[in-house]
Amino acid sequence: MKKIRDLLSKKTDRRSFFLDENLVEYIEESSTATDQVQRSLIEETSTLGWVSRMQISHDQGNFLTMLVKATQAQFAVEVGTFTGYSALAIARGLPADAKLLCCDISEDWTDIARRHWREAGVEDKIDLVLAPALETLDELPLTQNIDFAFIDADKKNYINYYESILSRLSENGLIVVDNVLWSGRVVDANANDHDTIAIREFNEHIRNDARVSCSMLSIGDGVSVIQKI
Repeated sequence: MKKIRDLLSKKTDRRSFFLDENLVEYIEESSTATDQVQRSLIEETSTLGWVSRMQISHDQGNFLTMLVKATQAQFAVEVGTFTGYSALAIARGLPADAKLLCCDISEDWTDIARRHWREAGVEDKIDLVLAPALETLDELPLTQNIDFAFIDADKKNYINYYESILSRLSENGLIVVDNVLWSGRVVDANANDHDTIAIREFNEHIRNDARVSCSMLSIGDGVSVIQKI
């Protein structure tokens, strides 16, 4: 248990760059605890090295589950699945007859996801497609309502993913986008790498989009919750 707790409380893993380490630990302790499947997934993902930082924090996972339950989503989409922690959170919030479409390109990482989805009993709710996400999204009928979407993939395509999903978003649907603070680099005038620029452009795109309302939250590395007006 201590090993898992140490993994959960590392600020470098949680990317809560603006919070004191003690506050990060307090947030983790005050949130609903992880279960055995989640702990196993966190521990296995941690063995992947630096890329393990792509896994969302468990308080983000709790937040996703709550949002999905609140929307009573029947069809959800995830762009960027990695080892499956966020998909697990979303699937657990879905009704028994609902579906989650997961878009990713890595068979190795999603093999870890599949095993844990199976162990958690949510595998039947999830359809995983290994292909470029824009291709998968473009193949969805325009009549397919998306009730909930989570975007956490390559930053250069954030606007493209958003536009494809928004065109299919149901009246009360939500789009949740991760990494919108990008470890604070979005406000660092000296940070001009491609990913930082892409995040800034996405945030500006949403800010100027009269079709939606947005709340940017300081959870993890920053999440934006977006809804049609």
